[in-house]
Amino acid sequence: VAADEGILHASGSGEPPVTKDYCIIYNSNWVSLPKTLDNATFRTLENLTSTVLCSSSEVPSGVMKDKAVVVMRGNCTFLEKARIAQSLGAKMLLVASKSRLSAISDNKTDFEDVTLPVALIRYNDIVDMQLVLGNEVNVTLYSPPLPEFDYSMVVIFLIAVFTVALGGYWSGVAELENLKAVASPGERETRRKKEENVTFTPVTVIWFVVICCVMLILLYFFYKWLVYVIISVFCLASAMSLYNCLAALIGEIPVGQCRVTCCNKTIEVRLIFVAVFCIAAAVVWAVFRNEDRWAWILQDILGVAFCLNFIKTLKMPNFKSCVILLGLLLLYDVFFVFITPFITKNGASIMVEVAAGPFGNSEKLPVVIRVPRLEHSASTLCDLPFSLLGFGDIIVPGLLVAYCRRFDVQTRSSSIYYISCTIAYAVGMVLTFVVLALMKMGQPALLYLVPCTLITSSLVAWRRKEMKKFWKGSNYQVGWMP
Repeated sequence: VAADEGILHASGSGEPPVTKDYCIIYNSNWVSLPKTLDNATFRTLENLTSTVLCSSSEVPSGVMKDKAVVVMRGNCTFLEKARIAQSLGAKMLLVASKSRLSAISDNKTDFEDVTLPVALIRYNDIVDMQLVLGNEVNVTLYSPPLPEFDYSMVVIFLIAVFTVALGGYWSGVAELENLKAVASPGERETRRKKEENVTFTPVTVIWFVVICCVMLILLYFFYKWLVYVIISVFCLASAMSLYNCLAALIGEIPVGQCRVTCCNKTIEVRLIFVAVFCIAAAVVWAVFRNEDRWAWILQDILGVAFCLNFIKTLKMPNFKSCVILLGLLLLYDVFFVFITPFITKNGASIMVEVAAGPFGNSEKLPVVIRVPRLEHSASTLCDLPFSLLGFGDIIVPGLLVAYCRRFDVQTRSSSIYYISCTIAYAVGMVLTFVVLALMKMGQPALLYLVPCTLITSSLVAWRRKEMKKFWKGSNYQVGWMP
């Protein structure tokens, strides 16, 4: 079965005419649509969504003559509708569907005489067409080729590299402050015990990956309930993360430090306003999360804050733990993207299904950075209006970058590990986009990010003859002086 995405270009009758594009699904084995609007033939649209056109008696004689006709899906086949429409003089048939658009598949052998274009369109788009363009609408169909490269990827790249670099740097600043604060063995031991709560040991890493696997499988089978749990957790975690980021930034400003006392505790007034702002931002996103025109901006801001806070807070104790974490999550990514299609009944990847929302669920998981596609194509209208990058593709390599930065601070190595690993992450992102453009299908970014960052970090440690210390981690017993 061949199912292809195309565009219905609609034009109103006003002066100047208002135009708008809509997604269509067609079968390229039945009809070949032009790739551009050059020399396109427009047809007047006749709205017959009150009928399903399973019988010629449903439509008055002469109504379809030389027109594009839209009818409802109904129980008869696409080609049965097309034969009736063609016999009544129609030049184009659109079938409106209230459910998710799917492949058009009928036995063409019995309908060799049917030659008019047939396409499936969303019923909501027909309603929108009438509201935006009026009752007199002219339409044509075309199917432009997919662009080789979309400039939204550049924005994704900048956001990802910025977040990883800033998260790693922030972690190094915190490490530097901790080392300066150590004044006695007692304080050193107290600080070490405090930080064990946010340190990933090899055992913790394994449990973390197991939990990720279980959660992904549960989402696949119980998506329509668990998606709201994830949305709630994201709102809470992102609001707290945004507060931590803004509070750290405001803490560097020496003015406006007015304090108030409540319940035997003092707090800066400006931090109260920051907390209210962060909560309001999360609530606004939760309410308007499906508003594609601007909600993505708020989601990206909250997502970047979440990733920054995660990278800064969660510490990898040594390179050994980094290798275990990144290696296991690489296997996790590859398995659920490339291997699960051989296991699932519908042959779909569990990772892709969960990311897209199984069974056409309109709610999407807020665990990605989203940027609207800038190049016009049928995919932009149909199902991929955004370029996406998962939080995991930022956080997981970001933890290694943060470890490199802290190791630089501990060993006073002039940021060589941090800079090298950040550059390696950027190279891995470029490699991901190149493969994405060549293969024209979604890629597990960790497949390219993990080797780039791990190999680069290892080479730097080997070249500096510090592999043993880098592998085991600096243990704070080494004397450090500001």
